[in-house]
Amino acid sequence: MGVTGFREGVRVAGLLIASVAAAAALAAEPWPQRAVRLIVPIGSGSGPDVAARLYAERLAVHWERPVIVENRPGAEGLIGVTAFAGTRDDHALLFSPAAPISVFPYTQDKLAYDPARDFVPISSAIDTFGSIAVPASLKVASLAELVALARAQPGKLNWSSGGGAFPTLLAGFAKSAGLDVVQVSYREQNLAIQDLAEGRIQILVTTLTPLLPSAKAGKIRLLAVTNKGRAPVAPEVPTASEAGHAELEFEGLVGFFGGRDMPAALSDRISADIRAAAADPVLSRRFAAAGQIARGSSPAEFARSIEEQRAKIEAIVRLLGSRP
Repeated sequence: MGVTGFREGVRVAGLLIASVAAAAALAAEPWPQRAVRLIVPIGSGSGPDVAARLYAERLAVHWERPVIVENRPGAEGLIGVTAFAGTRDDHALLFSPAAPISVFPYTQDKLAYDPARDFVPISSAIDTFGSIAVPASLKVASLAELVALARAQPGKLNWSSGGGAFPTLLAGFAKSAGLDVVQVSYREQNLAIQDLAEGRIQILVTTLTPLLPSAKAGKIRLLAVTNKGRAPVAPEVPTASEAGHAELEFEGLVGFFGGRDMPAALSDRISADIRAAAADPVLSRRFAAAGQIARGSSPAEFARSIEEQRAKIEAIVRLLGSRP
């Protein structure tokens, strides 16, 4: 080996030693050393907010430090997510649906953050359920019957959706099925649910939980859930794949993110704590009562799930030929 090769070997070995030493120092250093802020980019009382508070309660006991939930709602989560992207506080975590990272790069004209640079996936936290619903007055009992009706009455059926991936998902479904349906937008989801129950719109795809009261009252009918598995709170409702329309399959992915400078050793440590919390039977029952499934993961697993969402949304946008 020549002098140059020897020196390069020494340099690489030094870097490896330094990296191992840094990881060892981090492992020995207690974290958190003070209160942890959990930024939730959705309003108080929402499904993710409820889940964030359940995790915060459990993690505060384990970490022996307060875990403070901060709601920063607005613009489908963009306000809170953008604010988090600008922070350099290693005691702040983002608890958010994956949509601002996996969906919005394909549906928003411009983002004030870099989804690939500004967030470190730590762990998934919960699965939320999406559902396709119709008014009870609409005489369809399945997705197949809804498609047949829409084809028989082009331009006659109105649809709306919640935020995140739902508008893209339903627009892609209509395109691939050759349906001529009219989109109606709402500033508030409860108004869309009310109009669905009254038959003023005929299709609504949104999160399952707020639809349940109207479904139980017999005002609306749930045709399918968008997730891979059925919802425990509505086990009689088939998945979109079971109903013959796998193109509507989309997981309601919500999880923890760190800032861009978070070391891998720390994200691994926090992930392990989140997975332990998610596996707790008592906490799992509390999530189930809120219509959610607790689901922790490793950082790598969470990153793969986000990438799967990105790929699906990118494919739909290509199918549509433009941003929805």
